[in-house]
Amino acid sequence: MRYMCIVHFEPRHLDDMPAAERKAFDLRSMNYDKELEAKGHYVIAEAIQGGDSAVLVRVRDGKMSTTDGPYMETKEQMAGFVLIEARDMNEAIRLASGIPLAELGTIEVRPVYQWDPTA
Repeated sequence: MRYMCIVHFEPRHLDDMPAAERKAFDLRSMNYDKELEAKGHYVIAEAIQGGDSAVLVRVRDGKMSTTDGPYMETKEQMAGFVLIEARDMNEAIRLASGIPLAELGTIEVRPVYQWDPTA
C-alpha cells in the first residue's frame, strides 16, 4: 500500500543553518531517499517552494476564486512529500521517522486513497 509522508517544518530552521551544515543535511535527505529506493519503499519525493508562493483555488456556485499564500496561520508549513510503499501504517510510520526533516518538524503520514471503480 502507498503512504504519503507530508513534510512540515519551519523554514527558518534550514535558513538559519550554516551553509556546510545545510549541505550535509540535504545530502542526508537525498541519501535516505536512495536507501528507501534500494529497499523497495520509494515511489517519489519532491520539495516544494514556500507558502508565500502558494495560491488557493476555490470554485463556489460555478465561480472560481483564488487567494495568494501563505494560507496557514502557523510557523510550520508544508515543505514537500515522500510517497512510499509500505506493508501497513506501522511500517510507514517507521520509514517516515527516518526522514531527516522529522528532526526539524513533523512528518504527516496518510494512506493513499484506494479507489475501486467497480465497487
